[in-house]
Amino acid sequence: MSGQGGGTGGTGVPLDDIMPWSTGPLRLGRDWVVAPDARTLRARWDALVATGGEERAALFEETRARGPGRPVAALPGQATGTGRFAEERGRCPEPVRIVHAPFDEQWILPDHRLIDVARPELWRVADDRQLFVVEQGRVPGDDGPAVLVSGVLPEGRSAGRPGRIRPLYRRPAGREPNLAPGLRAALRERFPDAAEPWDVLAWVAAAGRPAARGCEVPFTADAGVWARGVELGRRLVGIQLRGTRGGDRPRLPGGRRPYVRAAVPARPVTLVYDAEEEALLIDGGRVAPVPAEAWDFRVGGVRVLEDWFARRTAEPAAGTLGALRPSGWPQEWSSELLELVTVLALLGQLDSAREELGEEIARTGWHDLRVPRVPRAARAPASVLDHHEEGPGGQFVLL
Repeated sequence: MSGQGGGTGGTGVPLDDIMPWSTGPLRLGRDWVVAPDARTLRARWDALVATGGEERAALFEETRARGPGRPVAALPGQATGTGRFAEERGRCPEPVRIVHAPFDEQWILPDHRLIDVARPELWRVADDRQLFVVEQGRVPGDDGPAVLVSGVLPEGRSAGRPGRIRPLYRRPAGREPNLAPGLRAALRERFPDAAEPWDVLAWVAAAGRPAARGCEVPFTADAGVWARGVELGRRLVGIQLRGTRGGDRPRLPGGRRPYVRAAVPARPVTLVYDAEEEALLIDGGRVAPVPAEAWDFRVGGVRVLEDWFARRTAEPAAGTLGALRPSGWPQEWSSELLELVTVLALLGQLDSAREELGEEIARTGWHDLRVPRVPRAARAPASVLDHHEEGPGGQFVLL
């Protein structure tokens, strides 16, 4: 691994050589297993298990990977059935929080029989210590973040090239950082305090940039620039975590906090931004103030607020489980919208700081990292042998 150079011609280190273990995105196979609210998922489950035969098969939406007649191992940490779903008559499993799209936290039915490619290796290490980094595909002309960080399992959706999901830790309980062997030792040669995995994660969040093959990260040779970049990255990650992992919930100053000024109607169809009034107009509803930084925030060239709204208002196909949804606009969606506006505004206000950091790195020179080549084992999931997991048909399997 080597990152070297100076001025504007310096190179970055591929994130693949910094956090070597990664997976591709989850592939759901059927949209109805995810919803913005848990009640909807329970209603869909109940509607499905109340049917049988051809009707159940049609509602299930069978694919080559999953069908109601196939037993599948349980997802790690989830107490769900492992027999054929065609015979399922039980209660709905407790929905689990997931990042469905950039900054869009929704809920998922954590039943492996319903998800085409669920990435069990990620579920195995998902706990209250874990953080997930999702690379964002490169989109020409977009200057949005190269990576996003979450404390809950991400689906891994990305505009452009599909993103990679990189856990910060390879094992549960924050054990064994997912960092290239020798990386922290190489950093400590110049920055003695650069010992924590969080430092590396923060630097990646602040300095990472989209590249042709995923994210690349330039490393500075200047101790002051390193310290400022880590501090900036900690702020960026803290905002994205929304108060989890012991942090504070993001808040704008008193006079800038968004409020629902007029209630959102039951079935809104349009979202418009009034730049002069700094307001979101949702048919007859109104949310203000909404800073321009929040409205203009894009990931992979996609405006986040518009994408979030579209996922809650798109008309599903009739006769499908996706057609089961709230009859109105739930109060919690308004609360989530206010928080999302806050998160995007705070992140948008730090865009200039990210740009300045890149200029400082170029001006002061790149850190030439000399670490051993990443071994193949570091790119594979760690073995987790401290518990049993239930395999297809209720049999236990050892990992």
